[in-house]
Amino acid sequence: MRRNPIVPILLLFALMTFVNLMRGQDLGEFLIEKLIILPGIIIGLSFHEFGHALASTKLGDPTPEKQGRVTLNPIAHIDPVGMLCLIFAGFGWGVPVQIDPTYYKDRRAGEILVGFAGVAMNLLLAVVFSLLTRLYLTVAGNAQDDVNMIVEQVLFGVIYINVILLVFNLLPIPPLDGFGIVTQIFDLERKPWYRTVYSYGYFILIFAVLLGLVGMVLTPLTRLLVNFLCTTLVGIPPVIA
Repeated sequence: MRRNPIVPILLLFALMTFVNLMRGQDLGEFLIEKLIILPGIIIGLSFHEFGHALASTKLGDPTPEKQGRVTLNPIAHIDPVGMLCLIFAGFGWGVPVQIDPTYYKDRRAGEILVGFAGVAMNLLLAVVFSLLTRLYLTVAGNAQDDVNMIVEQVLFGVIYINVILLVFNLLPIPPLDGFGIVTQIFDLERKPWYRTVYSYGYFILIFAVLLGLVGMVLTPLTRLLVNFLCTTLVGIPPVIA
């Protein structure tokens, strides 16, 4: 997604933070829970944006490389506001990768591939960390000490966050990747309403979140995919009820 307007996103972040803190959870537990998922957030956002940058570069666009985005260094990809929203509100984004589709041989196909590249990285990470979690659980056995429990929670956090990034970014709402993909597939840029919808994309997204529309899709699909990975790759019962 493209760079966000700070003010409405900060308002949304503040609201979501308040809601989370008012759920009756102990503040200390709340903060520990967020620290445990932090590695997953940093890894997920970095790989997501790296995927966009790498795909566009492979298609002949020199822009991401010139801007230092063809790297897994989190500093190049982390948007502080997007990361905080992911920590406290349950969804977020990295610094958008700037691309120049005029370098692509087939512009529409190229933009679709670049759009999918970010979520493909998140899917790959979710699968890889599911297998790593299975390996760790096999090696650790039934050990229940604090260190093993924290490692398990961090591994599951990486899986969970990458599934969220996968599902969230595929929603067909501007300015998410899903809307860009749908735009190219159906050539929506030719539609008279496209510019208006796109220009108000952030506000549409915010209202969709506040009205619970995003959660209606994000929550069940995240639950479905995480539980599928747990049962098929990790080899444990579903973890999300």
